[in-house]
Amino acid sequence: MDNKLKLGIPKGSLQKSTIELFRKSGWKINVNGRSYFPDINDANIECTLCRAQEMSIYVENGVLDAGLTGLDWIAENESNIHVVSDLVYSKVSQKPARWVIAVAKDSPCKKIEDLAGKKVATELLRYSKRFFAERGIDVDVEFSWGATEAKVVSGLADAIVEITETESTIRAHGLRIIYEMMETNTRLIANHDAWADGEKRKKIEQISLLLKGALVAGKLVGIKMNVSESNIDRIVALLPSLHAPTVARLYKSDWYSVESVVGSDMVRDLIPELLENGAEGIIEYPLNKVI
Repeated sequence: MDNKLKLGIPKGSLQKSTIELFRKSGWKINVNGRSYFPDINDANIECTLCRAQEMSIYVENGVLDAGLTGLDWIAENESNIHVVSDLVYSKVSQKPARWVIAVAKDSPCKKIEDLAGKKVATELLRYSKRFFAERGIDVDVEFSWGATEAKVVSGLADAIVEITETESTIRAHGLRIIYEMMETNTRLIANHDAWADGEKRKKIEQISLLLKGALVAGKLVGIKMNVSESNIDRIVALLPSLHAPTVARLYKSDWYSVESVVGSDMVRDLIPELLENGAEGIIEYPLNKVI
């Protein structure tokens, strides 16, 4: 490909998990010190570190061909870009995050209408202003440069609009959620011109396919075991699988090798049950991609 795909990697809280996801997908991204242009083991890709908050702006104006950012920042910037795929992962887990409206525990505000005439602090400024305006709630929305949860505690704001995954930071600051404003997760996005370019589109689709495969694999593990002929039906009945377990007879034996893919959240309960029903030599192994 003569013209490399200019790919934006989110700098900040999503950077580590994004680079790890690319590693599982087959791309090694190496961030060199303070450089904003990481190396990648793909001659057809040129990486740039970019804050997730600005990613959709740079993709829309063509500085980048594609990038990864949250639905929240696409909505904040009202960007005209092509959303290639949803990639549900975050710095903590493979779960969507939520933008919520929170007040102090002892605040008299019970619902968002009670915030009329109050001051609200947030990093999601434009979206929050539109949100309240569309509902006819007259609030003073101010931009927060960080430590947003502390704004209520210090008396600088009556409420905050903040992102949360576990609510632990919200609770730690003595705050109470009164409204869930938006659920967000990471999107792979592309510039319309890049998407119309056959070679670049093929590369973007390859990235999408393999990143999604790595995310699916993150929720699964492979499991392999030996089972005697007398126990094979009981063991196979216990095993969930994408289709059916792989069963192969061992050489010159009445034993079988049984292999399957199961949810990583259930394997700890499954292994003891397999042992009780006659499985032996159980091996659990991680997966990089499931396509």
